[in-house]
Amino acid sequence: MRISKALTIAGSDSGGGAGIQADLKTFQELEVYGMSAITAVTAQNTLGVQGIFPLTVEAVIDQIKSVGADLHPNAVKTGMLFNSEIIEAVAHAIKKEKMAKVVVDPVMIAKGGSPLLLEESVDTLKKKLIPIAFCITPNIPEAEKLVGFKIVSLEDRKRAAKTIFDLGAKSVVIKGGHDDGNEVTDLLFDGNTYHLFSSPRIDTKHTHGTGCTFAAAVTAELAKGKSILEAVETAKSFIHAAIEDSLGIGAGHGPTNHMAYRNRKVNV
Repeated sequence: MRISKALTIAGSDSGGGAGIQADLKTFQELEVYGMSAITAVTAQNTLGVQGIFPLTVEAVIDQIKSVGADLHPNAVKTGMLFNSEIIEAVAHAIKKEKMAKVVVDPVMIAKGGSPLLLEESVDTLKKKLIPIAFCITPNIPEAEKLVGFKIVSLEDRKRAAKTIFDLGAKSVVIKGGHDDGNEVTDLLFDGNTYHLFSSPRIDTKHTHGTGCTFAAAVTAELAKGKSILEAVETAKSFIHAAIEDSLGIGAGHGPTNHMAYRNRKVNV
């Protein structure tokens, strides 16, 4: 039996809705073997982030090296990296271990507003990590940070995607969850064509970890050998189901339902 493998390099979410925990749940649901390198431990729940405790660069790199030496992943996702030192070290380790199909989720701000990437680290992300990305998946506020201009219209989003692509990424997905309207439209730019993926907007506060989960689904599908277009299509369906079939837990921004996509397929 051949099993596809994916590595997530990200922060730990004690509440289980985002970060490493969301990534591993998503990998499992999409039948991919998940591995992890933890960059930071957070104390958080649906009400917010109560504490952030970054690991040492050595601890992060040793995790990546251990995975690379024995369980070489078919795809890699990066999430919360927190500071410039970790970003640089992770980018170097990924290249040294010859890991391909890198999906960069440029995690900057938690759902409750807590910063998950130091402001001075954005430039390092642009110079060190984006150039090795097979795909990068910013939401609109993250994309604005990366390109330096406001994104209001679809044309703005196309321009932003091309600007980020020109930094070295092989493909760019700008997610539309922060946009207005009755539909959520994600935009994929693959270097040649702009593709739009739309779904009805769901009126819910239980959206904690949506960005992590979406990027993890893209990573899982790429690990299985799917094209970027196929991977984004599946990720869009996965996260829509996860939001729509809410678990309804927690007093704040609750987590998505990582079991929903599989349950729907089983019950068809």
